[in-house]
Amino acid sequence: MIRFAGKAVLVTGAASGIGRATAARLAAEGASTALADLDLAGAQAAATALAAAHGSVALAFGYNAADPAQCMKLVADAVAALGRLDVLVNNAGIMLWDRTHECDPARWGKVLDVNLNAAFHVTRAALPFLLETKGNIVNISSAAGLQGVPYAAAYCASKAGLLGFTRALAVEYADAGLRVNAICPGAVDTPLIRANAPIPDWANLQKISRLAPKTGKLSDAKEIAAAVAYLASADACNITGIALPVDGGQTAG
Repeated sequence: MIRFAGKAVLVTGAASGIGRATAARLAAEGASTALADLDLAGAQAAATALAAAHGSVALAFGYNAADPAQCMKLVADAVAALGRLDVLVNNAGIMLWDRTHECDPARWGKVLDVNLNAAFHVTRAALPFLLETKGNIVNISSAAGLQGVPYAAAYCASKAGLLGFTRALAVEYADAGLRVNAICPGAVDTPLIRANAPIPDWANLQKISRLAPKTGKLSDAKEIAAAVAYLASADACNITGIALPVDGGQTAG
């Protein structure tokens, strides 16, 4: 399938994991891609690999998602380089384990800055370009935005907030031809999961184990990328404002 020929895509948190897999999937379907990450070297390696594999334009941009000015500059630089913007994938995110009564406000703020506020800043800067192309946005939320995860209150709050942001944008801009959707991955085998493992030794594992996928396996980042490609494509032309779980049945009950 070549659903993104002539389209320009910006993916945040694209140096690895879901972001890199998403950029690769969209590039394979013809998109020119801007890969943004705090890890510029990782983004550059990913962009080089995509360009070699697919013969497409793939460019790397370094930015700090916690810095509003850098978020807005990222969009300006990406559009200047690609000439347009058709799809924005807000994927950058972090997760920190904390007992909530011990959570330092700075740690709480950092999670919300990267997971939620950055999506606002990038989206705000991107909206004029996306409205021009009648493009769309896919926000990477989480199953944690749909259910509670012990010792991850900041993460849950940020991902639930991202769902509210998604729905608000969907209804605000539907009549302008802009679609906005979210994907809610469960446990995915990515560096984010591995970087936060092992689970802290003070955590109650029984509480956490209740959130295991019903299928008994972690998702692969490519599975999330496939869902992004669907929602970002014309195949989903009448879908907006949804939160699509890709979680092995985690949130089913």
